[in-house]
Amino acid sequence: MKFNIKDVAREAKVSMSTVSRVINNNYPVKEETRLRVEKAIKKLNFSPNILARSLISQNTKTIGVIVPSINNLFFSTVIKAIEYDLRINGYSIYLCDTDDNAHEEIKYINSLMGRQVDGIIVIDPKTENMKNGFYEEVTKDIPLVAINGYNEGVDCNFVINDEASGARQAMEHLLGLGHKNIIFVRGKESYSYDIKEKVYNKFMEENKLIDMKKTVNIGEGNSYKTVDGTMKIMSKVLSIVKPPIAVFACNDLMALGVLNACKIMKLDVPKDVSIIGFDNIYISSIVEPKLTTVDQNMYLLGQNASKMLLDIIENGNQKLSKVKLKTQLIIRNSCSNI
Repeated sequence: MKFNIKDVAREAKVSMSTVSRVINNNYPVKEETRLRVEKAIKKLNFSPNILARSLISQNTKTIGVIVPSINNLFFSTVIKAIEYDLRINGYSIYLCDTDDNAHEEIKYINSLMGRQVDGIIVIDPKTENMKNGFYEEVTKDIPLVAINGYNEGVDCNFVINDEASGARQAMEHLLGLGHKNIIFVRGKESYSYDIKEKVYNKFMEENKLIDMKKTVNIGEGNSYKTVDGTMKIMSKVLSIVKPPIAVFACNDLMALGVLNACKIMKLDVPKDVSIIGFDNIYISSIVEPKLTTVDQNMYLLGQNASKMLLDIIENGNQKLSKVKLKTQLIIRNSCSNI
């Protein structure tokens, strides 16, 4: 079994930052603590990256970028902005795809720190890794910016979208068109989906539509399987509901799956089913009918995260920042009045 810096910290009963300081010998550590860390390193046969040792106090001009899935065009657009802004500032990136797995996320963080990258940008980090203090510890050791993800009371740097506002805009638009039978479509385990579901639930309650509430969890929400997975599940759902109905999906991939399900079930969009997605990925504007969706400022997310990270690197990782960007409903052809 291969152990990482977190395992060493647990064994020695110290923080990961303390282990890093012992390994790199770049900050003073009490002798008793140093001996305990060295004993844990020896016991676990932990081998710090050799490159990291040779690059102490040097700038490698590399940035780690961690993403749940490069198959989702939302993430790839954010990455494009990050890569461009970093490249014109003389940096290159290591791109890591976690396949939406919390354990893989931690492994990549440790690997990037071993490569002595100058900073890390993590897109939509897993909620459990935010809540358990992992990222707060990492932030003490290396400049790190999180894009979206769980951020309530977490001491990290964030660039986030106002997803709650976007979700409310979507719901108000559907209600304004006369829709009351609104189905909410989400994926598994995501703070982003949780935010939207909370808005959906509150909105339905505020408008005395509790009896009409229906949430559909399609499982995997960020991979190439999302569209087909949503189509299969929603085909069954649409077979037992009576139009006209509306569907609010947590991202455009799910919304496209709903659109395909409607075609299979011979339901007209938007006459029988109105659909709203979220993200405004490129494909949402070229399908037929064109998809009404919430624009998440994908490129601006990447630009702001890059700028924030470079500022943190320049200023020695001395302060924490949080930027919230606005969202906007983009009205196209997939919704209509009842």
